[in-house]
Amino acid sequence: MAVFGSLSTVRAQLAAAPAFRRAFDYVQLCLTPGTPESARLAAVPLDATERVELGGGVFALEQAYLAKPPAQGRWEAHQDHIDVQVVVSGRELMGVIEVTRLVIAEDLRPAKDLMFYAPCAEGSVLKVAAGEVAVFYPADGHMPSLADGAPGIVRKTVVKVPVAALGATGAA
Repeated sequence: MAVFGSLSTVRAQLAAAPAFRRAFDYVQLCLTPGTPESARLAAVPLDATERVELGGGVFALEQAYLAKPPAQGRWEAHQDHIDVQVVVSGRELMGVIEVTRLVIAEDLRPAKDLMFYAPCAEGSVLKVAAGEVAVFYPADGHMPSLADGAPGIVRKTVVKVPVAALGATGAA
């Protein structure tokens, strides 16, 4: 199930796998003022997403957006990648629920590693502040990018770690 906390806590739990080490090294640079990675993320235009290749099949999606009201959120999951979602500035809510409790509404595979699910009022909510990390495995339905109160600007990187890089189970 999902892992959530500070970068140092999550890193200590998952960094044994080389693909996660690559992801967390990149995240650390994004969270460090004055680095090229931090500057690049700060320059992402509002409502844009930019892809950065990190090697070994790992890549990051750097994003800037206005967090949306929870009623506009959609449950999603990925089969081939693990999401390492990191709020760099701002804050947001992220829903999480086991995908076995959801019904697929839109399956965009194999063109994209993305499935959307029908609305479901259940699940848990994470309050994610700047510098915090949420890791979502294929079994984790998640609903990111939700406003925590009044909508605010969020800058975030989502590092995509291939499940195949971690072995058959996707566990570290």
